[in-house]
Amino acid sequence: MRKINLNDFSVARRSTARDINRRIALNLVRDRQPISRADLARGMKTTRGVVGVLVNELIAEGLIYEGLTGNTLRGRKPVCLYVRTKDRLVVAADIRVTKIDIMLCDFAGHEIALETIAPVLSPEQFVRDFPKQVRALLKKHKATGECEGVGVVVPGMVDRDAGRVISAPLLGWRNVDVRDPIAKATGMPVCVESAARACALAQMWLGREDAPDTHNFTYVSVSDGVGTGVVVRGELVRGHNQIAGEFGHMPLNLDGPRCACGANGCWMAYISNLATVSRYEAMRNRGTDSEPGLTVEDIIARARSGDAKALAAIQATARYLGLGLISILHGVDPACVYIGGEITGAWDLIEPTMHAAIAERALTDEGVKTLILPSKVAHPRLRGAAALIAAPTFAAPHVA
Repeated sequence: MRKINLNDFSVARRSTARDINRRIALNLVRDRQPISRADLARGMKTTRGVVGVLVNELIAEGLIYEGLTGNTLRGRKPVCLYVRTKDRLVVAADIRVTKIDIMLCDFAGHEIALETIAPVLSPEQFVRDFPKQVRALLKKHKATGECEGVGVVVPGMVDRDAGRVISAPLLGWRNVDVRDPIAKATGMPVCVESAARACALAQMWLGREDAPDTHNFTYVSVSDGVGTGVVVRGELVRGHNQIAGEFGHMPLNLDGPRCACGANGCWMAYISNLATVSRYEAMRNRGTDSEPGLTVEDIIARARSGDAKALAAIQATARYLGLGLISILHGVDPACVYIGGEITGAWDLIEPTMHAAIAERALTDEGVKTLILPSKVAHPRLRGAAALIAAPTFAAPHVA
């Protein structure tokens, strides 16, 4: 049961039912393509005549197209329907403290080109230089004029409606207008989102293989920082002030290590890539010089090769991961939790320890049994950035 928000609603029109049915038809084609009109009618539990009208409208709008014919035991071979994605392009950008990845892809998230450039920590320089990178990428691949928008994801809190970065501690950005300057410089629509929410969006729209529930889940992104995206009833939860889901900064220990946000003992300070690397170096070196360029992947490889301290560092991360997940399981009660990031490369090593930590603190047996899986979506931050532009085409209409 959902209360009607009298400050944010759309009045039903004569065309409302048809708009909803068109979105249902479009998503069924997207999910089951190639699909015939007859199979689409059966999937929608309606008549071929109704489906025929909806399909013709979707074709006229350039959202779907007719492709190869299908097979049948008798009668005329059916014409199959497909969602139009290949010639609808998006530029997706993942802004990190260590690098910036820029990808040109289609509406299905299929990569056309991927480039990596040096990080830009000055927000003023970023909004000045990034549009040049976008134009150069499009020109290089002869896609100028074919791109429908730019999606940008940032490791921090983002007000998507305003296109503004509220706070990105790792980058040192605070109250930075990103969308409007880039949109003006590129002449294209621009969407800005937090990296973790983008990952959740990618999981929701693209993660079908391992997704038992794409309507009620939480995505935990463990990378340079730690972010979470919460999806409830198929919608990203943003909160009143656009900061919902910031579980990465919940305290595990008020006297714990200092986090990039300035507080002590945040979950991020225990399970981020930097935390795992620092833990390993502390175990190994005991105060001597650190090893430049050491990564979580290096530590995982050493753990698999018999390095006991590398394994201990990873196991500690796994335990803290489980302890932090307890707050998500109790506070959100998701059907599933997806974990993304480099640490999932050691999933077989961390899963038992993570589940043991959850079992220690879970309030119910059902909580202990919550499905926790490594995400299998490749480049989730970039593909989530692309989904910022592509997904609204398939989203449910907003009514009441």
